[in-house]
Order: sequence, then structure tokens, then C-alpha cells
Amino acid sequence: MKDIITINECSALRFIPENQYAGWQKKAIEALKLLESGQGKGSDFLGWIGLPSGTPQELIDQIKNICNDWQKDVELVVVIGIGGSYLGAKAVIEALSHSFSFWLSAAGPQIVFAGQNISEDYLAELDDLMKTRSIACIVISKSGTTTEPAIAFRLIKQHILGRYGKEETKRRIVAITDKSRGALRHMADRQEYRSFVIPDNVGGRFSVLTPVGLLPIALAGIDIEDLIAGALNMEHVTAEKKADNPAVKYAALRNALYSKGKKIELLVNFHPKLHYVTEWWKQLFGESEGKEHKGIFPAGVDFTTDLHSMGQYIQDGERHLFETVISVASANRSLTIPEDLEDADGLNYLAGKHIDECNKMAELGTCLAHVDGGVPNLRIEIPSLNAYNLGALLYFFQKACGISGYILGVNPFDQEGVEAYKKYMFALLNRPGFGTRGEPDANHR
Repeated sequence: MKDIITINECSALRFIPENQYAGWQKKAIEALKLLESGQGKGSDFLGWIGLPSGTPQELIDQIKNICNDWQKDVELVVVIGIGGSYLGAKAVIEALSHSFSFWLSAAGPQIVFAGQNISEDYLAELDDLMKTRSIACIVISKSGTTTEPAIAFRLIKQHILGRYGKEETKRRIVAITDKSRGALRHMADRQEYRSFVIPDNVGGRFSVLTPVGLLPIALAGIDIEDLIAGALNMEHVTAEKKADNPAVKYAALRNALYSKGKKIELLVNFHPKLHYVTEWWKQLFGESEGKEHKGIFPAGVDFTTDLHSMGQYIQDGERHLFETVISVASANRSLTIPEDLEDADGLNYLAGKHIDECNKMAELGTCLAHVDGGVPNLRIEIPSLNAYNLGALLYFFQKACGISGYILGVNPFDQEGVEAYKKYMFALLNRPGFGTRGEPDANHR
């Protein structure tokens, strides 16, 4: 199996006693065995493990049919969801689309997101945009009652219904929800929306390779079959019970560093298109590991941009963090730095060099400086930024997350803490059944 993902751990290993690292590798392999056996905590949410190999062609064809249908007359698709219901699609679309596609005459509909916040200004400004475009909507929710997406869907559904009428609304709304339960499933069946199923055994943050991610990604013009093929490669590679399995290696390294007091992990990229991959990764690891007062705090920085804001702290601040760098080996485009006869900026020494070469030297220089400053640095490299490699990267992180959670001793697949704020919010909004401190009233338990 071809290596898509390689991990350079040299700059991290110097912070781990040599006689201890082998023990962490063994723990990671045992955690992988437990994960693959389906006998660990949260084992009823392991459906994501076999998604790449188990995606039926029928599902791909159904997604393509909607893409072909909406290609005719839809200019804007509003994707409604929160957390894992939007972050995976957002990450892939941002990574693989032209950086300025919104200002270019791109083929196919533009994709925008709603339901990931409850900002009145955001939703009002989205309404401004919808009035100028022919629109359709994908609403993603297992229950249909999660506050943020439910508010957005109520607004957008009314906009579509008032503008296009009931029959055309059926064509312009697609629901991705539970197979048989929940408010959104009942609404989709009653209103005859086209729909896709979120598998019961796949949690939101692991759902990018279900219709939750695949439909919006396909509508953005990205080849989802390539994305799945890259993930399939990683499904096979990360199933191997050995120390050079990249998911085992990453999980072992980060937990070894955590045991040495490195409580914060910075996911670093030197490619601005990877910003939302970091946002997706933050949810994946934060929601999976932050339990029982344990867990590495996941944060992210975009370099070289953030070297001019966060660089000082990383170099000289408290030594409680480590860096994981996503490195893209080859740029997709070619652009060199021109020579200037006046050389007023003193950059002629760079004339003729590819911009990516300068970026790579910034990457290497940053690693050397931060390691010298006491910050462990491990590097995850992919060959280039395309659908195949990105599919592999996302699956790799998912597998490593499951392994890492089991090393930590928590259930990586639940998220009870997410519900805490909702109880107080519901009480403050006077939702029926919730008391003054957010606890359900006795008559509504």
C-alpha cells in the first residue's frame, strides 16, 4: 500500500525519554486492537471505521443525481448544520476550491453555511444574499430540534416556500437525518423532501464520509469518489497492528508528550486552505478526548500568518505545548518571484525562486526555532492537496483519534458535556419543561 501520509517524529522524540517511547507504542497498538475489536467504550459508534470500503455505488449515484438536478438552475446552496454536521464539508470545500471562487464565474452552485451560529446579523445578511440568487437547501440534523440549525432551517424553509411554492420546495430542500426518528425525519416524510440517512452508528464528528459531508462536497464540484478512495487507502494502512502505522505513531507521540506535561497541541499549517481542516480537527479531538478532566487541548495556527501574532508566545511562552505540522509536499500551482531592477525591497536574492520554496524554508526555519525554544514538533506530510490525499488525511485523523482516546482511557465517541450549556440556555429562554437552573422540571422528566 502506497504511503500517502508520512510522519516525521524526530523533533518530538528528543522530548521523550528513549526508554519510555516503546511503551507508548505498545499502548497505541493495544488501543488499536481494542478499537478494531469493537469491545471498547462507545463501540456502538464505530460505523465510521468501515465507511470507505462500505460506501455503496447507489449512494454515490443518488448524490450525483441531486448535483445534476441542481446544476440546472441553483446558484446558491445553503447547508444547515452545526459541529460535525458542517465542519467536515466546510474543511474539504475550503481546502479544494479556488481561494477566490466566490468572485469568479465558477461552474455550479456556490456553497454557504448556516445553523452553525445564532447570530441575528449573520442570518439577516444571509437573507440578503438569498434574495439575489436561485437557492436550494441541505438541512442536516439527526433530531431536527438542535437549536442553532433548527432556527436557521425555519427561516430558510419559509424563504424557499414563499418564493417557490410548495411543489418546487420539495425539489429544493434535501434533508440528511435519522432513518426513522426525530422531528426532521417526520417533516421530510410529511413534506416529501428528498432525504439521506445518517447512520445510527456514526457520530457527527466522524460523519464527513457519510451523506453529511459527501453531498455538500459533491455540489461544490469536488470528486467524492477520489475522496473516498484516499480514505479507503488509509482504512487499510491504519488497520495494521504495528508501530509504523501512521495512526499508531501519531497517537503514541501525542500521548507520550502529554505525559510529560505538554497539555496543548497546536495543529499548524503553512497552507491557508487548510484552516478549516484545523477547525474540523479541533472538534474531532476536543469532543472526543476532553472528558473526566483529561485530554490534550486542541488549538490551531495558520503559519506564516500567525507567526506574526502567536509566534512570540510559542517561541518564549510557557512550555506546555507541542506542535503538529501538516506539511503539503508540492504546490498545485507554479509561481516564481520576479526580479526588480531597483531592488528597493532587497528581495532580488529570491528572484526566480518558487514561492513554495520560500514557504518550505519558513516551515523548516520555524521548526528549528521552536524546537530550540523547547516546543516539540512532529510533522505529518501529504504529497499534495487534492481529494485523494485529503480523504486519506481525514480518515487518518479519525483513526488516530479513536486510538488516542482509548490510550487516555475515555470514551472517544460520546459528548455529554456538550449538552450542559443547552440546559441553561433553554431555561433562560423559558423553554417549557426547564427550571431556572436548566434542569428539567419534575413534570417533564
